[in-house]
Amino acid sequence: MERMAAGGAIRIVSPVDGRVYAERGLLDGNALEWAVALARAAQPAWRHRPISERAAICSAAVDAMLAMTGEIVPELAWQMGRPVGAGGGEMKGFEERARHMIAVAEAALAPIEPQAKAGFRRYVVREPLGVVLVVAPWNYPYLTAVNAVIPALMAGNAVLLKPASQTFLTGDRFKAAFERAGLPEGLFQPLALDHGMTERLIASGRVDHVGFTGSVDGGRRIEAAASGTFKGVGLELGGKDPAYVRADADLALAVEGLVDGAFFNAGQSCCAIERIYVDRAVFEPFIGAFVEATKGHVLGSPLDEATTLGPMVRASAADFVRGQVAEAVAAGARALIDPKGFPADAAGSPYMAPQVLIDVDHDMRVMKEESFGPVVGIMPVADEAEAVALMNDSPYGLTASVWTTDLEAAERIGAALDTGTVFMNRCDYLDPGLAWTGTKDSGRGATLSVVGYAHLTRPKSFHLRHGATP
Repeated sequence: MERMAAGGAIRIVSPVDGRVYAERGLLDGNALEWAVALARAAQPAWRHRPISERAAICSAAVDAMLAMTGEIVPELAWQMGRPVGAGGGEMKGFEERARHMIAVAEAALAPIEPQAKAGFRRYVVREPLGVVLVVAPWNYPYLTAVNAVIPALMAGNAVLLKPASQTFLTGDRFKAAFERAGLPEGLFQPLALDHGMTERLIASGRVDHVGFTGSVDGGRRIEAAASGTFKGVGLELGGKDPAYVRADADLALAVEGLVDGAFFNAGQSCCAIERIYVDRAVFEPFIGAFVEATKGHVLGSPLDEATTLGPMVRASAADFVRGQVAEAVAAGARALIDPKGFPADAAGSPYMAPQVLIDVDHDMRVMKEESFGPVVGIMPVADEAEAVALMNDSPYGLTASVWTTDLEAAERIGAALDTGTVFMNRCDYLDPGLAWTGTKDSGRGATLSVVGYAHLTRPKSFHLRHGATP
């Protein structure tokens, strides 16, 4: 929920120390009307600029953003708790995705020409939608926003960005980068809005597409607000992402990748690894190595370079995960990590030790309900069929990973999984050359790759008869 202050303001309460880090007044109705009008007025000229010119400006904006990395990394630590030692990774990912989407824009937006037909000229063009509203989350505020912001601008749209209240300073960084790059006024604007104002803007029909990243409940509210407007909605929602470790897997590689996939960013990622299924033949050695690697994390202030596990975004989020763990243990699960080994861990605080659970089953919330925190449940399986059944036994379908040395097996298993992305021997990564999409409660639509451009444009067909009448 929005962190509201008296008098209609948004406050960032830092998970580092619980103090107010920044505060911003909400836009009033007149200011919001002006922002939308300014975007609509600026967009027609922008759509007619050559793609090469749009690319030059967007590339300059990426350069400007990267030049601010030294300020952005500690600013993110204060806003949402990611350790400074890992903060630069988000900016590297930001650059990778932005550069790729700029590079493929011309091909993705090129006219489609069917087979030639005598006497006719026929083709399909991709036209911009108009004004795109991007509603970004707090956990990866640059990475998730760039998935839509850069391609929307490259496609000829204007963009309104509603940053998460916990990380609203990211909107200021985007704005500064585009100003330094020379983007015409009105084409990119960050908006300080609460949930109600955002929903009313969507319901008004004054934006032509909404790209939302957030919770399933949030996605339902976005869909409800857009109902009847006939505007496009792209939803990247939650996950309960599984992994399967086959008997032939490189265990050292699997442990390294899955520990990172489960606990990076304190597990606060839509595609974090939240459940692992391991072939019985290698279950015991896998568990032993996984626990030892988990114990190597350092829980502490995200401003300390030695910290590898920072606080969760707020104490209530940590308490939710602690509740899942306690409930599972009461139902028979075993917790393999002693929180006393992590002195910063404290009940009722956002600082939470990582936890590994075994003797779990799918009757437990921790194996079915999104945790979004530093906990993972691990189960042994008898064979591939059992692993696939358990991996698919979820309301979510964002990513799934298979750890094996057999490429054909990974492809066979992947074909049986109801998920948006199948990984082999890696996890928790977005390749900008591939579509980022989900199934079931993980959302709809797609971002990144040439596929992402299809959702930010509309097709327009030309059927031109120029030959003699037959």
